[in-house]
Amino acid sequence: MNSGLLFSLDEVRLPMYYSIRHLTKFLYSNSVSESMMETRMHPRSDQNQRCLTFHLSVSPRCRVFSYRDHLANHVHHFDIPGQHGQLVIVAESLVEVQPSAPVPSFLAPGAWEELDEIVQNGDYWEMLLPSEFCEPTPLLDKLAADLNVRRRDDPLMVLHDLNERLYRYFDYVPKSTKVDSPIDVALTSRKGVCQDFAHVMITLVRSKLRIPCRYVSGYLYHGQLDTDRSANSATHAWIEALVPQLGWVGFDPTNLLVAGDRHIRTAIGRDYADVPPTHGMFRGRAGSELTVAVRVTPSEGTSSLDQELPVPEDWSTLVEKASALPDQPPPLTRHQQMAQQQQ
Repeated sequence: MNSGLLFSLDEVRLPMYYSIRHLTKFLYSNSVSESMMETRMHPRSDQNQRCLTFHLSVSPRCRVFSYRDHLANHVHHFDIPGQHGQLVIVAESLVEVQPSAPVPSFLAPGAWEELDEIVQNGDYWEMLLPSEFCEPTPLLDKLAADLNVRRRDDPLMVLHDLNERLYRYFDYVPKSTKVDSPIDVALTSRKGVCQDFAHVMITLVRSKLRIPCRYVSGYLYHGQLDTDRSANSATHAWIEALVPQLGWVGFDPTNLLVAGDRHIRTAIGRDYADVPPTHGMFRGRAGSELTVAVRVTPSEGTSSLDQELPVPEDWSTLVEKASALPDQPPPLTRHQQMAQQQQ
C-alpha cells in the first residue's frame, strides 16, 4: 500500500459558505431632490474566496451601474433624481471561502533581504507611502519605541508580535472614535474600533518596517464559540501585509487573529478613505440619519438570491423581513455618518 495516499479524515477541511445581508438606511429630515451614491459591498473573488451571488436592491428604485476600480474592487453607483425622504440599500451575498494554509510563526533566514528584493522588483509604492488615515505622528513614533517595532528576527515574526501587542495595548470601545478620526485620537485614549486598530498597524508596518501593507474592509463571521471583541452587527476591518514566500497575509489586531475562513473580504485600499461601504451626497436642505445592520450566517452553499429582493418603503418591515438582529443600532447624527460601518 502506498503510504503517501493515507490521510486522516480530521485533516480534510471543507469550504465554508456564508450568506450576508447588509442593510443601510439614510433617513432625511426633509425630502431631498436627488441622492448620488457609491457602494463597496460586493465581496471579492480572489485568493481563497469566491462570491457566488450578489444582489443590490435600492429604494426608491433606480438603475444601478457597476465598475471595477484599479484594485479590482467592485463599485456600484446610482443616482436617484426624484423627491424622496429616505434611501434604503440592501446588499445580499453568498460567498464561498476555501480553507487557507496555516500561516507559520517565522520564516527562513534571509527573509528581510528577500522582501526588499520583492519590493524593488514590484509595484508596491502605493502600499508603502503614508495615506489619509495612515500618516506617522510623534505619538506613533513613541508607540513604535514602546512596542519595539523595528526590523528584527524576520518579517513574519515581527508581524505576529505586533498583531498581539496592538491587541493588548488598545481597548475595543465602540463609538470611542469617529469615521474621520486621525490615529492620534486612538493613540491618546488607547481605545478605538477595528478601523483604528487597522490604521495604527498599517502606519507602523509601512513607516517602521518598510513592508507593503493595505487596509481590508469586509465582514467577520462570529460563531457561538468565538470570543471576538468586534461587533457582530457591523462590517469589519483588518490589514494585509506582503510576506516573502506567502504573499499577502491578513492580520486582525482587533481580535488577535490571522485572517482565515471567517474573514470575508469586500474591498482593499490604502486605508478606510479608499473603501467605505457607502459614499455619496444628496441635494436638499435636510439633515440625515444613518442606520446599519449586518448579518452573516453559515450557508449550505445554495441561495434564494436568484430573485431580486423586494425592498418595501417601510424600514421596520424591511428589518423584520431580513430577520435582522433584535437590537437595531440607534440612528447616528450627520457628522457620525458611516462611523458604524466599521465599528
